[in-house]
Amino acid sequence: MSMFEVSRVSVEIGGQEISLETGKFARQAGGAVVVRSGETMVLCTATAGDPRDFDFLPLTVDVEERHYAIGKIPGSFFRREARAGEKATLTARMIDRPIRPLFPKGWNRETQLIAQPMSVSFDNPYDILAMNGISAAVAISEIPVAKHVGAVRVGKLGGEFIVNPSEEDYDELEMDLVVSGTDEAILMVECGSSGVTEQEVLDALDIAHGEIKKLCAAMEELRAKAGKAKAEVVTPVIDSEALAAIESGFAAKLDAATQVPDKLARQDAINEVKASALAELAAPSGEDDADQARQGAVSMAFAKFEKDMIRRRIAVDKRRPDGRAADEIRRIETEVDISPRVHGSALFTRGETQILSNVALGTTRMDMKIDNLSLQETKTFFHHYNFPPFSVGEARPMRGPKRRDIGHGALAERALAASIPSQEEFPYVTRVVSETLESNGSSSMGSVCASSMALQAAGVPVSGPVAGVAMGLIKEGDDYIVLTDIAGVEDHLGDMDFKVAGFEDGITALQMDIKITGVTMEILTDALEQARQGRLFILAEMAKAIDAPREGLSEYAPRIESIKIDPDKIGAVIGKGGETIRGLCEEFEAEIDVEDDGTVRVYATNGTLVDGCIARISAMTREAEIGDTFTGKVVKTTTFGAFVELVKGTDGLLHISNVKPGQRVAAVEDELNAGDEIDVTVVERDRERGRIGLRLSSDPAIADKTPEELAAIGNGGGGGDRGPRRSGGGDRGGDRRGRRGGGGGGDRGRR
Repeated sequence: MSMFEVSRVSVEIGGQEISLETGKFARQAGGAVVVRSGETMVLCTATAGDPRDFDFLPLTVDVEERHYAIGKIPGSFFRREARAGEKATLTARMIDRPIRPLFPKGWNRETQLIAQPMSVSFDNPYDILAMNGISAAVAISEIPVAKHVGAVRVGKLGGEFIVNPSEEDYDELEMDLVVSGTDEAILMVECGSSGVTEQEVLDALDIAHGEIKKLCAAMEELRAKAGKAKAEVVTPVIDSEALAAIESGFAAKLDAATQVPDKLARQDAINEVKASALAELAAPSGEDDADQARQGAVSMAFAKFEKDMIRRRIAVDKRRPDGRAADEIRRIETEVDISPRVHGSALFTRGETQILSNVALGTTRMDMKIDNLSLQETKTFFHHYNFPPFSVGEARPMRGPKRRDIGHGALAERALAASIPSQEEFPYVTRVVSETLESNGSSSMGSVCASSMALQAAGVPVSGPVAGVAMGLIKEGDDYIVLTDIAGVEDHLGDMDFKVAGFEDGITALQMDIKITGVTMEILTDALEQARQGRLFILAEMAKAIDAPREGLSEYAPRIESIKIDPDKIGAVIGKGGETIRGLCEEFEAEIDVEDDGTVRVYATNGTLVDGCIARISAMTREAEIGDTFTGKVVKTTTFGAFVELVKGTDGLLHISNVKPGQRVAAVEDELNAGDEIDVTVVERDRERGRIGLRLSSDPAIADKTPEELAAIGNGGGGGDRGPRRSGGGDRGGDRRGRRGGGGGGDRGRR
């Protein structure tokens, strides 16, 4: 008999079984669930500590990737996992955002939710399983979250919606939509796409919610089998006397303060009213505990009154804090070419939110290496987002990117990715960095706008400009209002915020967080249409600064060109032990990559060097045709003529009768010797026999002759020519990547 009391439930989602099991692993955790689908297993735990004196929700969500889950050893120097990567961080945020609003007010126990993939198959990505497993772990624990949260991914492939597609399909998806919610309402949406319509998003949401209801039912079944009794929570009660005193004595002052247009001035005005209320209603009495309790009660009542006042004014009276109409966007200023040495830059200012985006172009060797539990190994386009404290008038330590920074950067990257050209069309690695210089609402969407302009200014041939807008919803009873371009206070006090980015005719990214039930499909439809109108307005403002990608790149950007050669000529480019390719790199201060299919990419600091290197490679690898001229080197003399190397691997015969035009020489060596360089013209080309006949370019007999006339003249000699041959060594085993500066065979030649 087993020592474990295991409880298990399962549900079929999108044709795949998902099981939730508890009782075998991590039994000392508050709640532990292993969620499985196929060969993917994720251990999810939910644990609460002892009560603490917190005035905020002490919730932490961690996703701990372990490379052994896919049979890999980490690539770091220490060969162990370090800080969470981007995928783990984004998954943690997708777990956190929908479940956080469901915690009861007054919950003051430090709570940690951990998802740890134990085994990962790319047929069943772990992120969706982790989202469901964490909610199931909370459900069976003592943590008093009443509602279960289910999650699914909906992809669109070939015009059809697919629930929970495999990771192998991700690159082909026209839309990648992650949705989580309860059995009553959708709470969170993350979407990236190639440009889908608003109606397609709504259709996918409807499909997703049907599957979410099934997952929530399975979690409830597991809770009924193995759930613990929920901990009691003392819900904080607003002091009615303090609330009434604030309403009677400070309502008018607070009403005026909350309508000051400038963000910092408004905060100062509100803080001044609050200080007056505390001084009058919670004056010190000399009893520290009683004074502290009274100040806390007045502060809580003041926050409640302020929130209700602003929400009622917006939702019922239809008046926003800064006086704008519901669909009105703050004043926009756009400008490009801010930073002279940057490959492309743009400044986007919308009200009190300002973003400076900068583009840096690099060679393919600058691609980002991905070392996580996914199929993706590299990225050639990436966007980074920075949010320094001065952008909101604060002074605090800077300790690298926070989860919010990573999340906002990924959202903007997802929005822009659909516009980025393929590597075949634009063989550069592209990095965009958005610096938040000032923030009062939706710096992430400002980053999309600034970055799109910066990419165009850099000369990246994007398929079209991309703009983003942040939307909000405030609902009071049956009254509600959808807000375009929300400011910070509207985001903080609202019931829904969502960000929509895309082209003029389609959405490329969507992020939605809903804090309440009762957001109907009708409201979502109206909100998406209002967002579309806002996006069109912003695109028009962006076009005033730049309306299309520039034709050329910055003079400071590296130059990259590629040509396609016959794969049989690869050896000629590489040379024996890599000698030829290293020589080209040194001569043209370039880097050269050669692929098996014959694609040759050349990188250099300017166009002149790239063009020269490309021309040299083209000459080395082209087929000699009648009429072509070469400066060749005599490699061998015989009794009947001289063999001249036209390019590496290809020789032609200059017959003895043509060594000295118009005269017969007794021996070739009387006029030519090995090592001499001479100008020759191809007058004969016999591919079947592999022979090339030459004449001196200075020979009057061939002057101004057409290729047809040259073929009729010929080289005046018989066979015996060595014809095309492999270059010295023809070493295809040598290094196919050349860089400036010497080094032995196979060395990339760093200096």
